[in-house]
Amino acid sequence: MDVTAVTSFRAARSRADLALAPGEVVIAGGTWLMSEPQPGTTGFVDLTTLGWPDLEVTPEGLRVAATCTIAALRAWAEGRGAVPVPAGWTAVAMVPDACDALLASFKIWNTATVGGNVCRAFPAAAMVSLVVALDGVAEIWTPDGGTRRTPVADLVTGAGTTDLAPGEVLRSLLLPATALRARAGLRKIALAELGRSGAVVTGRVDPDGGAVLAVTAAVVRPVVLRYAALPDAATLAADVTDAPGYYTDPLGAADWRRGVSVVLAERLRRELAGTETVEEPA
Repeated sequence: MDVTAVTSFRAARSRADLALAPGEVVIAGGTWLMSEPQPGTTGFVDLTTLGWPDLEVTPEGLRVAATCTIAALRAWAEGRGAVPVPAGWTAVAMVPDACDALLASFKIWNTATVGGNVCRAFPAAAMVSLVVALDGVAEIWTPDGGTRRTPVADLVTGAGTTDLAPGEVLRSLLLPATALRARAGLRKIALAELGRSGAVVTGRVDPDGGAVLAVTAAVVRPVVLRYAALPDAATLAADVTDAPGYYTDPLGAADWRRGVSVVLAERLRRELAGTETVEEPA
């Protein structure tokens, strides 16, 4: 797509360079910005030139730079990155499944960024599905030079909307080590074999027995369900059925999304409980 209104491009080298002039927007991978017209956008400010490390392992967990590509995240999770995956971070095995849930070719993976997928905030955003299941927190740079943090489940406010204020920039996504040590899984369904996700259920069971399950893609914003222990089938089915935000579009009706979310949640619940091997729905 020709973005014909853009007349300037700046490479950000410091935080000061992120002060945006009227009409400027920040860009990283740009796979969405370049996919359709951007009326009112007259300039791009490149975040990738800030040199943020893609992935940083800390005592608190994993810090994923907003500019980290989806390909780089997957390579790390599969043991092909420069930074080794810490022993015991069993939830990392869910990362490739989340990348596969993204409706994109491997060529897009090498350009699209984790932060961009989160900030775009589409219901089927696969990185949102991954991060909310792991209690991911967004680290946000504010225009006044400060930093604020908010759970990604709260950052996404609707289909394509976030609580980012004008001039704010997502710096990184913080995944806590406690969640990364959990048993975790992802289940999805789409109307077409290679179609956009119609419903995604992600979840984990922590070492202390606490359980978290999240419904995404089927709802306009993430729904996160928390339990002191993995719930029984009836409780989980009722909670998923009652979740707010199921919607209808050309790729699925709201009642279908609700119904398949219940089925996916139960299959994932059984897998996390270790009672059966879950097969993907046809």
